[in-house]
Amino acid sequence: MTSPVLLWILVAAGVAIIVAIIFRQNAPRRRARAVRELLDAADALEARLRTARAEIEAVAGEQGPDPVGDAMREMLRQRLWLRDHGREASLEQLAEVRASIDSARSRIEAQLAKIAQARAFQI
Repeated sequence: MTSPVLLWILVAAGVAIIVAIIFRQNAPRRRARAVRELLDAADALEARLRTARAEIEAVAGEQGPDPVGDAMREMLRQRLWLRDHGREASLEQLAEVRASIDSARSRIEAQLAKIAQARAFQI
């Protein structure tokens, strides 16, 4: 091998090592950010669910199906999962739980939109 080729191979290997080190150092930050965002989303959903429960009960009373209670139980299940498995969970698993929370929030928002429409027609 000629020296310029060997030099480029060494430079490329050095760059690869530096990138790997940087990636490895950022992994805990990405994980901490994912957990923080997951908990923030859970807190926001829980607050929204409390508001939704009050709005639903104001319109429909306390009888009938309880979509808010179901969502609150799901939220508790996810928080318990995070407590029990969060330390060893992969970023993909954390993203799945976050997506589940976002989906639940979308369902509650759709229910609240229906309630708002029902209220508008009652007036």
